[in-house]
Amino acid sequence: MAVTLKEVEETPASYPASPGSLSTAAAALNADAIWQRLEAYCRVRWTTREIVWTVEGEGAWEAPLSPATLNTVEVWEGGAWAECTPAASPWGGYDLPGDGPYRITADVGGGDVPAAVMEAFRRLAEYLADETDRAGVASYSVNMGGAIEESYDRNPAWMGRALEYSGAADLLRPYKRRA
Repeated sequence: MAVTLKEVEETPASYPASPGSLSTAAAALNADAIWQRLEAYCRVRWTTREIVWTVEGEGAWEAPLSPATLNTVEVWEGGAWAECTPAASPWGGYDLPGDGPYRITADVGGGDVPAAVMEAFRRLAEYLADETDRAGVASYSVNMGGAIEESYDRNPAWMGRALEYSGAADLLRPYKRRA
C-alpha cells in the first residue's frame, strides 16, 4: 500500500465568506485564521488551491483531501522526475505500480460550504470572541455573602481546545481528517 510521506498545501487566494450572523466581536476576528483552523481539522477544502503530495510504495493511493483533481503524477527515475499515468484502483484513487517515490500535484477544493460548516465557523468565532472571560471555564463560583463575589477558573488549554469547547468539532465530524 502506498503511503503519503509529505503534503505541501498552498494558501488559497481567498477563503469563503464568513457567515452573516456573527456578533460584532466575532466579526472583528481574522476570518482567514478561523478558516485555516477549520480546514486543518477537515479533509475537505471549499476553496481551490494546489497541493503536492510525495508518496512512496506500491499499491493503492487515494488523495487525503477532497475534492481533488490530479494534474500530474511523476515518479523518480534515474535521478529525475518522469511523468507517469497510474491505473485506477478498484478501491478508489490510483494504483501506483512501483515503489516510487511519486510526486503528485493536484488542485484541491471547491464547491458550496455546507450549512453545518458555516455553523461551525460561527460557533468557533463566537467562542474566540467571548468577552466575558467565560470561554473555557473549568469552574465557576459565586459568593452571595455580604458582598456579591464572582470568580472563574479558566482551563489553560481553552484556546487550544476551542474547536471542541465551542461545539464546532461536533459539526465537523463528517469532514474530519483522519491521520
